Amino acid sequence: MTTQPIAITPRLRARTTAALGDERLGRALSNAADTFEQRRAIATAAFVDHDQVRNHARSIRADVLSRLPDLLEEFADRVIAAGGHVCWAPTASDATNYVRDVARRRGAKRVVKGKSMLSEEIALNPALEADGIEVTETDLGEWIIQVANETPSHIIVPAIHRDRGQIRDALNKVAGGDLTDVPEELAAFARAQLRAKFLEADIGITGVNFGVASTGSCVLVTNEGNGRLTSSVPPVHIALMGMERVVADWDQLDVMLALLPRSATGQAVTTYVSAMTGPRKDGERDGPDEFHLVIVDNGRSAVAGSEFAEMLSCIRCGACLNVCPVYRQIGGHAYGWVYSGPMGAVLTPLLAQREYTTANELANASSLCGACWEACPVGIPLQDMLLAQRRRNAADVRPTEEAAWNAWAATWSRTGTYWASLRTGNAVQRLLGDNLARLPGVGRWTDGRALPPAAEVSFRDAWRRGDR
Repeated sequence: MTTQPIAITPRLRARTTAALGDERLGRALSNAADTFEQRRAIATAAFVDHDQVRNHARSIRADVLSRLPDLLEEFADRVIAAGGHVCWAPTASDATNYVRDVARRRGAKRVVKGKSMLSEEIALNPALEADGIEVTETDLGEWIIQVANETPSHIIVPAIHRDRGQIRDALNKVAGGDLTDVPEELAAFARAQLRAKFLEADIGITGVNFGVASTGSCVLVTNEGNGRLTSSVPPVHIALMGMERVVADWDQLDVMLALLPRSATGQAVTTYVSAMTGPRKDGERDGPDEFHLVIVDNGRSAVAGSEFAEMLSCIRCGACLNVCPVYRQIGGHAYGWVYSGPMGAVLTPLLAQREYTTANELANASSLCGACWEACPVGIPLQDMLLAQRRRNAADVRPTEEAAWNAWAATWSRTGTYWASLRTGNAVQRLLGDNLARLPGVGRWTDGRALPPAAEVSFRDAWRRGDR
C-alpha cells in the first residue's frame, strides 16, 4: 500500500529552533495548554473511578480493532441501506478523486467544510481548488488559519498558536482593517461572513468523530453550529472517516462520548453532538439530498498489522499535546505535518510509509516522561511506541554514529572504565570551560542545553574520603 508522499522540510532542529525563538508563540501555547489541562483534570475527576473508565475505553478500542473489517463492512452496509453512498479509499488520491468526481457531477462551485484533520491529511482543499472550486472552512479556528494561509497547529484548536492580536490581523485581511482584538467582535464578524456561505454552498464536507456500525450513523462532536449547518444545509453532504474511527454500537459510543470532550476541552459534553444516518428521507424537512461516506485507509491497514496497531485506537482528543513538555515549547507546526505532539510523532512516520524521511526524526522530539500516556483517555502507551520508533530508526544511523554509541556502551558497561570516563570528562570540562562547545560533534548537543559547571571533587570521591 502506498500513500501520498509527505514532504517535511526543513529538518526538525531548524523547525524547533524557529519555534523556540517565537515569544508570542510560547505565551499562546502556555496559556492555552494550561487552561485545557486544568479543565481536563476537573472534568475527569467527576468519574468515581477514572482509571476504570479509561481501561474500559481501551478494551472497547481493542475490541473494535480486533474485528475492524467486519465492523466496517456492517457500517458501510447500513449507510447504503439508509440511502447513502460509500467510497472505500485505499489512498489519499483515491479519496480526493472521489470527492472531486462528486463535485464535477453536481457542477459544484462552492464547498463549505467542517473541521476535519483527515481532510488536511489527504490535502483535499488544494485538490478542490485546483478544479476551480471555492472552499471555505467554517470552523472558526480553521477559517482563521485559512485566511492567514497557514495550517492547523493543534488537532482540536487549529489556531492555538495565534493570540488575539494576530487573529485580528488575519481577519482584517477580509474586513479591510476595521476590527479590534475584542473576541466578541471577531466572532461576530466571522459569523456574519460565514453564514451566507452555508446557504450558497453546493456541497458540505465534514469529518466523522465516530461511525456507529449497528445503524450506519455518522457522529460529529463540535462546539460550533457549523458542523450541523455544513452537514444539513447544502444539497450534498460528504463525510470523511478514517477507517479506524468506528464503534460497534451506541453503548460503545456512550463511553467514547464520556471521555472525548473531557479529555479534549474539559467539558462533560460538547455543545453539539450530531448523529446523521443517510440523506434526508421523504417527509423530513432538514438534511441533504445526497450523502456520501468516504472511508479512508491511506496507510492505516499497514499500521493495523504492526507493533504500532494500538495507535489506531486514538480518538483525536489532543490531550497528549496539552501535557507534552515538548509540544508546549515548540507548538504543532514544528512537527512538520498534520499531526503533532506525541500522537503525531508516532503517527506521522507510519502514515508517511517511507523508510527514509525526516518524519523519522519526530520520535526524538520527546522526553519520554509518560505524561502523554497518563493523559490519553484510551491508555495508548505512546512513550513505548516512541521508543519503538527510535529502535526502528537505529538501523539507519551513520556508521560513525553507530561506532560512537558502541564505544560508549562498551565503556560504561564496566565499572573501571565507567569511572575513568567520568573523571576524564570532568577534567576536560574544567580545562576547556566554555570552549567545550567548540569540539567536533559537541556544539549540536550544547546548543540546546545548559551544561552545568564541573565539580572540583565528584560526589562519589567526596563520599569515599568521608567528606559527608
